[in-house]
Amino acid sequence: MTETLPIGVAQFAPTADAAVNLESIAQLVATASARGARVVVFPEYSSYFVDPFDESLAANAQALDGLFVQALTRLAAQHDLTIVAGLLERGSDGERVRNTAVAVDATGLIAHYRKLHLYDAFGQRESDWVEPGEPEAPQTFELGGLRFGLMTCYDLRFPEVGRLLVDAGADVFVVPAEWVRGPLKEHHWRTLLHARAIENTVFVAAADHPPPLGVGNSLVVDPQGVELAAVGTSTDVAVAHLDVGAIERVRRVNPALTLRRFGVGPR
Repeated sequence: MTETLPIGVAQFAPTADAAVNLESIAQLVATASARGARVVVFPEYSSYFVDPFDESLAANAQALDGLFVQALTRLAAQHDLTIVAGLLERGSDGERVRNTAVAVDATGLIAHYRKLHLYDAFGQRESDWVEPGEPEAPQTFELGGLRFGLMTCYDLRFPEVGRLLVDAGADVFVVPAEWVRGPLKEHHWRTLLHARAIENTVFVAAADHPPPLGVGNSLVVDPQGVELAAVGTSTDVAVAHLDVGAIERVRRVNPALTLRRFGVGPR
C-alpha cells in the first residue's frame, strides 16, 4: 500500500480573546485528530488578533515558552499529533511584536519561524507594529518520512523563500496566513499556493482566516499543483493524505530543481 501522511488545515478566525482562541484551537485539533491528521496547520496570529492593529498587540504578546505554546504542547500530546500555528511573540524592544509560526509536538516547541516579509502592501503597514525576522537557517521539522518547512502569509509572494526551504530539504511547505480580502486577492492566494508547489515540486498546506477579513479557502496542494483538500469560507478542518513517495516520482519526471542555473542568498 502507498505510504501516506495525513495533514489538516484548520480554518478559524482568531480574536482578541486568547482564551477563546485556545478553545477554538482545541475543538479543531480534536476534529483534525478524529479525521486522522498527524499534522494540523492553523492560521497566522492564532494566539491573538485584532483588526485594526493597536497597542494591545504588545500587551498580549508571549514568549516562545509561554502559555500559548504550553497549551499547544498539551493538545499535541493529548491527540498525538504536531501543531503549527501563528504566535504573537514578544519583540525585542517592548513596543513592536514578532509574527512567529511555531511547530509543537508532545515534547514542546520543535521549530519556530519569524516572518521575514511583512505586509507593507495594499494599503497596510504590518511593520508599524511588527518587527521582521532576521534571515537565518530555514526552520524545518521531520515527521513520517517528510520534512516540513515554515513560511508565513506574505512570504508566498517571494519565491526565494520557497527555494531556501526546498534547498534545506523541505518536502512540505506549511503556511499560516491571514490573507486579507480585496480585489483579486483570492485569485492571488490560490495562484501563489499552486505556484510554490509546482515550481518546487513540494506539497503546500496553508491555513487562512475565513471571511470577512480573510479569503478563507485554506487548502493542501500536491507537487504537481493538484488541490487535494480545501475549506471554503467556514470554520473547519480539511485533511489530505500526502503520498510520501510522490515527490521522488514527480522529480524523476520533472527534475526542475536540478536543472536550475541560479541559487538564492540573503540580501
